[in-house]
Amino acid sequence: MSANAGVGILGIGSALPTRVLTNLDLEKTLETSDEWIRTRTGICERRIAEDGVCTSDLAAEAARAAMHHAGVGVEEIDLIILATATPDVPLPATACYVQAKLGAVHAAAFDVAAGCTGFVYALSIGRQFVATGACRYVLVIGAEILSRILDWKDRATCVLFGDGAGAVVLGPVPAGQGLLSFRLGSDGTYADMLSIPAGGSKLPASLATVEARLHLLQMSGHEVFKFAVRVMGEVTTQALDELGLTKADLDFLVPHQANLRIIDAARKRFDLPEERVIVNIERYGNMSSASIPVALEEAIQSGRLKKGDLVAMVGFGAGLTWGAAIMRY
Repeated sequence: MSANAGVGILGIGSALPTRVLTNLDLEKTLETSDEWIRTRTGICERRIAEDGVCTSDLAAEAARAAMHHAGVGVEEIDLIILATATPDVPLPATACYVQAKLGAVHAAAFDVAAGCTGFVYALSIGRQFVATGACRYVLVIGAEILSRILDWKDRATCVLFGDGAGAVVLGPVPAGQGLLSFRLGSDGTYADMLSIPAGGSKLPASLATVEARLHLLQMSGHEVFKFAVRVMGEVTTQALDELGLTKADLDFLVPHQANLRIIDAARKRFDLPEERVIVNIERYGNMSSASIPVALEEAIQSGRLKKGDLVAMVGFGAGLTWGAAIMRY
């Protein structure tokens, strides 16, 4: 790879379950309402994976679509990086199952666990493998089946999330294009705000942990909301500063789809009109590491995002983690 070449997205794809769970459906099993969910989150429906479908299935489907879009054969993939909070199994890495399902015989594979920020983290790692010349083509995937780790009796959290996957193929692009800058961060002092308490070495699985529902997602929603509103603007500004750019240079913002009020706060901070912020939370809910690539794929395939546009991708999640990427598409 030329020392002056850039690294960019050559192809993109997504995979979404066909089953739709609406707010009206949730009204039948929870003490909630469509109006309550919509006004507080912006979510109207979400996708739920069918029984027997696992995270690696959705990841592989999205990866195939991304490779087709890029015109890159599976035998050309050097590395697979999968961002997920819902692995098929604790060990081995779910990326290895994806590698096998794709038949990517020349690819190394590993997972990244950074919660909803996982795709941005994985993107930054993949970019470095291509930039150094260690790899030519890298698959970066964000895939989740969050419906399997939700407490469906907890109306404060289970209404927020959905299942899905998005993938990109990274490779060389002309200098000045592609992924231009990243800023990543984390603060483990807030780790318990968004976690699954049991199932690891700290609190191994037992009858007591299962009965206490400690293998399901727990979240301090109000605190995470406040954190997200602050950090999304800060980290995006830092990534722009690194390039000597300002919010006035941005053409599009692709935020993590966690809550419409959080997205609106970020939009107002950057003085962006609604049509320049990519939002699909009303149809998919929060898909964690899959939300940014799925939103980006819709913007590209619809023609809304065009060559030369300056795009900021920004996320936050369990850890607590956060990150932003600036890309010249």
